[in-house]
Amino acid sequence: QVSPVESGGGLVQAGDSMRLTCVASGHLFSTYAMAWFRQAPGKEREFVAAIGWLARNVDYDDSVKGRFIISRDNDKNTVYLQMNSLNPEDTDVYYCTARHRTIGYHKWEYNYWGQGTEVTVSS
Repeated sequence: QVSPVESGGGLVQAGDSMRLTCVASGHLFSTYAMAWFRQAPGKEREFVAAIGWLARNVDYDDSVKGRFIISRDNDKNTVYLQMNSLNPEDTDVYYCTARHRTIGYHKWEYNYWGQGTEVTVSS
C-alpha cells in the first residue's frame, strides 16, 4: 500500500511551465505504476499521464502529449509531472494515483489516491 501526496500546484500564466511532485509513502513503491489524473468541477476525473513500475512504459492523453512529461525516481518514492506550454484548458485539480505494476487509463483501475493539487492557468 502507498499513500500519495501531491505538491507544486499554483497559479501561472498561459505559456508557462510548472512541475508537480508526488511523494508516495509506503512499501515497495517501485512495484507500482503511477499516474496523474485531473478533474474540473462538475466533470469526470480524466487520465493525464502514467508511468509503469519499471518506467519502461509511459503514456499520455492526447491533450497533453508533447507538452507534459511524467517521470519517476524510485529511490525517492517520487513521481513528477513536468507541464510545459500550459494553457487555460489545463486548469484543474491534479491527482496522483497508484496501481500495482502496469499502467491503467481509467480511474477505477487505481487503488491509491492523493488529495490533489490545484493548477490554475490564466490567459
